[in-house]
Amino acid sequence: MEYAMRYRRADAAARAGAPCWHPIEAAPLDEVRRVQERKLAAQMDYLEARSDFYRAKLADAGVRFGDIRTIDDLQRLPYTFKTEIRDSLAARAPFGLHQAAPLADIVQMQASSGTTGSPSYVALTEPDAEMWHEMSARCFFANGVRPGDMVLHSFSLAKGFVGGIPVLQALQYMGAIDVPIGADGGVDRLLRACADLRPRCMIGAPNFVLHLAERAPELVGFPASELGVRRVVVGGEPGGGIPAVRARIEALWGATCTEMLGGTDIGVAYWAECDDQSGMHMVAMDYIITELLDGESGRIIPFADGARGELVYTAIGRKASPLLRFRSGDHVEVLGTRCACGRTGPKIRCVGRTDDMLIVRGVNVFPSAIQSVVADLAPETNGVIRVVADFAGHTTQSPLKVIVEQGEGEPPAAAEALRQRIETRLRDALAFKAAVRVVPARTFPSPGAAKVSLTLRADPVLP
Repeated sequence: MEYAMRYRRADAAARAGAPCWHPIEAAPLDEVRRVQERKLAAQMDYLEARSDFYRAKLADAGVRFGDIRTIDDLQRLPYTFKTEIRDSLAARAPFGLHQAAPLADIVQMQASSGTTGSPSYVALTEPDAEMWHEMSARCFFANGVRPGDMVLHSFSLAKGFVGGIPVLQALQYMGAIDVPIGADGGVDRLLRACADLRPRCMIGAPNFVLHLAERAPELVGFPASELGVRRVVVGGEPGGGIPAVRARIEALWGATCTEMLGGTDIGVAYWAECDDQSGMHMVAMDYIITELLDGESGRIIPFADGARGELVYTAIGRKASPLLRFRSGDHVEVLGTRCACGRTGPKIRCVGRTDDMLIVRGVNVFPSAIQSVVADLAPETNGVIRVVADFAGHTTQSPLKVIVEQGEGEPPAAAEALRQRIETRLRDALAFKAAVRVVPARTFPSPGAAKVSLTLRADPVLP
């Protein structure tokens, strides 16, 4: 049967009052598991027929495709690492040895941000692209966006990032109206569009939406809270799950702030926070099998309250760039397994990424955790930090250098007391010793189209 991708889902408007975008989000987990295992079996058959990459990988592991039929069977498979995907892309242009669909069937490609090396180039067939739209629509719906809403697009729209065109496509698919200015369009143009169009929703990186709010009085003449935005959806970098950062976003915009999480290799977004604001639900369980890897034991553990680990993904139903047991690098804490919204996917918050983790005298430290501790000291600090990792690799025996901006208008004379308080808080909360330097507000460049990197590899020369 000929396949035709839809620009807007035909029943989008009718879903506006539903409790979830798709019933699978609230389905009993035993029913979800049956769907997953049926699709897993089909995916393994597809890969056996189409994937040079996984035929070689499973042969090396001594595993037959036909042996993998249940979720428990997945643990017989080796992991797929980001480095393998980079090597695969280098070995065969344009989409790597793991490309499993003919080039003639590929209609779209996207690129990762490349913050940890060369970008990953991800291919999509038409069914793959609609799968991405569907997963993202579920996220935006959980986040509070509804069909008919106007949404100010404040992620970057350039460089092939998934926060750009795929987000625009997903919003159109779900019946919302994307205002496609993008962070690349600049703060002035974004705020002017916001003042002119009064969108109910806004999407963007948390640090950038804060910056927009701070500039609103200067550029449009009144506070961001008077611009009509009532829902701010954030993602793409740490911040949305940090209570003090979220509280500041909500106060400045006069809006509810919810968070989402995804990754280019698997999709745009597939974890999303509902109105309960108590963690991000997995909303795409019929497209992704998710495992939780305990870093200390190396074992897969249940999604139970309080569990911590790294997310491991297996895409089911994916054609062009499929992945089995992909180590995401996202380290999370499980905040709950039940929710008033009725969604049955576990709730998480992301505590950091493997690529960002530093080891300070044997203690694992994520820069986002440092940011969370510092943000709680507002208004003495504005929450802007940079971690200086001016040492080889990710391990140091010395105190970790942390630069912290004071709050706007705070007296320079208060810097020393603030420094001591932050060092004590970091030692008590995160069990490592920091060497904190306090600098004036606005020392670091204002957020823009690029993600904010909390880690610097050289000690900056500052005023």
